[in-house]
This record gives sequence, C-alpha cells and structure tokens, in this order.
Amino acid sequence: MKKARQGSGLADQGDDLEACVLRFLDLDLKDTSLINPNSSLKVELDVNTKKKYSSAKKKAFALFVKTKEVPALSYKCKEIWWKCCQQLFTDQTSIHRHVATQHADEICHQTASILKQLAVTLSTSKSLNSADKRDPLKEYLTGNHEVSTLLPDISCFSPDELISGQGSDEGDVLLYYCYCDLEDPHWICAWQSALCQHLHLTGKVRIATEGINGTVGGSKLATRLYVEVMLSCPLFKDYLCKDDFKTSKGGACCFPELRVGVFEEIVPMGISPSKISYKKPGIHLSPGEFHKEVEKFLSQANQEQSDTILLDCRNFYESKIGHFQGCLAPDIRKFSYFPSYVDKNLELFKEKRVLMYCTGGIRCERGSAYLKAKGVCKEVFQLKGGIHKYLEEFPDGFYKGKLFVFDERYALSYNSDIVSECSYCGAPWDQYKLCSTPQCRQLVLTCPACQGQGFTACCVTCQDKGSKPASSPTQNSFKEECECTARRPRIPNELAQQAQLCRSPEPRPGVGEDGP
Repeated sequence: MKKARQGSGLADQGDDLEACVLRFLDLDLKDTSLINPNSSLKVELDVNTKKKYSSAKKKAFALFVKTKEVPALSYKCKEIWWKCCQQLFTDQTSIHRHVATQHADEICHQTASILKQLAVTLSTSKSLNSADKRDPLKEYLTGNHEVSTLLPDISCFSPDELISGQGSDEGDVLLYYCYCDLEDPHWICAWQSALCQHLHLTGKVRIATEGINGTVGGSKLATRLYVEVMLSCPLFKDYLCKDDFKTSKGGACCFPELRVGVFEEIVPMGISPSKISYKKPGIHLSPGEFHKEVEKFLSQANQEQSDTILLDCRNFYESKIGHFQGCLAPDIRKFSYFPSYVDKNLELFKEKRVLMYCTGGIRCERGSAYLKAKGVCKEVFQLKGGIHKYLEEFPDGFYKGKLFVFDERYALSYNSDIVSECSYCGAPWDQYKLCSTPQCRQLVLTCPACQGQGFTACCVTCQDKGSKPASSPTQNSFKEECECTARRPRIPNELAQQAQLCRSPEPRPGVGEDGP
C-alpha cells in the first residue's frame, strides 16, 4: 500500500520498506503464538529492517487504536469514538493513554508480527525479482490497492438498513469456510476487519495460509452484501459459491464483538497444515448421498458388526444435544484432541468405511485427511456442508436433536426431538447455560425446575464455590478445574470401554455425566 492515507500514518510512495510494514493493519492481538520483539527476532532481520523497528512499533500502536474505533452514538455525528475493555473513549488522548498503559504487551506482539512478516515479504519479493516473475493478483492486493478498494458501496443505504435490530429474527448469521492457499493472510485480515466494520457485522473470522473460516452476524442486507463481496473477491471467487454460506436466523446480537485474526490453522486441530493438508480429504458426499448411506447403515441388523462407522468428529457437548442415529460420538472436549483419539483407537477404524460429519464441514476436511493418512480405513467419506446443509434438506431425517453453534444462541432447532436430559433430575432438556460459577466455562443442562431450586452449576465443586463469596484472587481465576473435567478422560479409549462394559455392565447413573 504505497498510497498515503490520512490518520494511519501510511508511507510515501518512495519508501517501499515502510509501505510493506504498513500493510498489516489488524493482527490477532490475542494470538499467543506471536513472538516477542526480543534479541532473537532482531538477529533474524536484516539491517534495513532493524532500522524500521521504531516505526513499526508506532504503526502497531496506531493500528491497534484504529481497530477500537466505533461510530459516535448519534448517526448524524461524524465523530469517531473508541471502545476498549468495555470502556468508551470520546477523545484521542484518553484512548492513547489507555492503550499505552493497559495494552503494551499486545503492541509488542503486533510489532513483532509486523516485522517478521516484513522480513518474509522482502525475502519473497527479492526472490521473485531475481527470477523476473510477477504475480498480478498478489500485486493487486498488496501493492497497488488499499483495503478500501474491496469494500462495497453502501452510500445508497441508510444506517438503519445496515444495522441489525435487537431481535434475533431480524438478521442472519453466516457460517462458511474456504480452504485455499493465501500468500498474505495479514492483508486478508486487515480487509476482513475493515469489511465487517463497514457492514456492522460481529462474529469471528480466522485466517491462515490455508484459507479462511468465518461466522458473522448482522442485518439481512449486511450479510447479503458480505456474501457478494466474498464471491467477487479475486482470491476466493474460484473456490467459493453461494451454497458454501450456511445461513440461520440471528444477527449481530449473537456475538459480543468482532474478532478477526491470523492463525496457523483455520480450525484448531493442533497439527501443522504442512503435515496434514486440506488437499487430501475424504470423499465428499452431498446431503442426499449421505442420507442414503446412513439409511443403509441403520437398516443393517447388527450395526456393531458392520463394516461402516458413522463418526461424529465434534466435541462431546455438541453431540450430546444432537447427533445422527447410530453414530460414534467421541467423548472429547476439543477438536485438537481428535488426532490423539484416532491414534488411541486405530484398531476401531481398521478396514472400516467411515462416514464422518461435523457442524459445517470444516473439521471433516482435515479430520478426514488425518484419518486417511493413518492408512487403516477402507474408505473415508465426509458430509459436504455438514449438519447445517443436511438439516436444510432433511429436517426430519436421521439427525435427531439440536445443532450446537458457537455463539450466544448455543443451539439451532430443526426438529422437535430432544435427545439429552437435565443433569440434575433427568427430565428431557437440551438448552445449555454457562455454569453459574464465575470463570468456569463449562456448559450445563439444567431445566427450569432445577434452576429454580438453585442448581445452576456444572458440578458440586462449582455449586459450592459459586455459593461462597470470592475471598482471594485465586478464586476469581477458577477455570474448569472441577469434577466435570477431572473425571473425564482427556482421550477416551473406545475399545477398552467396550471390553469393560462386556465384563461388568454398571447401572445407569441417576444424573448426566456433566452433573454433580
């Protein structure tokens, strides 16, 4: 971005190095993988880049402040205010003072990321020049055009049309992903941040060299414009189509904020994309094809002896409130545990046809690639578009219960089936709430009757802790260190559990596994 822009400190046309630094507008400030600007970093950089450290730090500060911009409360007022740490700042001096005193670590992280990416960019640029090669698309995106060139024209719309109302039925939530090679994820990050703010969208967008993964909410107009921009973007138009965007009722109210960041993976499986690539997934089945396969599997007299496994690769709290009939649902808490689960249960998948599914399809892309790489399965299939797309075609099909979603709605309902129960009394119930103990992030299923009796925590430990006033800082930092996680194996062994059940079947407990 060689063209200067007022307010963001963009460089003059003659300073190419400075221009490179300033391309990275909105990095993920919470990404702990970003390195610190210490001596080891400086050793990696050439002399010219070292000279730009001070400038990069100033730009990192300015750009951090810019990501906190919000419109003034009155739409008629053209002033810009800032919102950070749940505080509203109406003048530049106060926001600058706040950032300098409260976010010094984030500024250091962002400066380091800018400098390291700069070093990579310069190295790549030199190698291309020496080979006399040019990439017109990369040149378009990173050299000659600012982020604003890929923002839609909204001048013909009123602010009220773009901003979602308070009701969850007045807007939409988009769920999508796109696996494709991205050479400059930081530029995409800056563009996505600007685009979502431009359209008043909230949500989460993850960007990596392997692609993009997003869940954003806003008004119906804003989400429609977002889809149009994504489909017309030169980087994605050959990979994305309209059907790749799953839509559900919601809006900006479904997310507390907008978070856009650069990561190593667009879905956290915990294995580098260079080792397990999205380019070697299982065979994609349309919802109709997947429905027929599940129907064939369920029609077999002895499913346990079948050569097919219907595998849910989501987390246990997702599959608990909704799943396909006859599925194998691993009792894992994070998708990053999935590879270890496969490794521990390889014998289970030996010579099997695996039908894999997840919420929107993204986890299956690399999950199926990992399972295939083990070389034990007969075949690996995955549901294209995930449960979202399946339920659009088969709301009363073989998927029973609710579809868990990672926003403040917690779940979407497509049918009337309830497959889970209250953790306290055992009554049919499938509406999650956060554990009432501060800082505990466990989800709990507790029906209205039990909530009325004060049963609002995930276990006895949390219930007792929540009833006592916090007396020390350690209580405020309480995180999931309770009975729920303590008694659940991190990586379950399915074969060992089956053998144990065959030897000594135990009576069913009176409460759910997450309850006290």
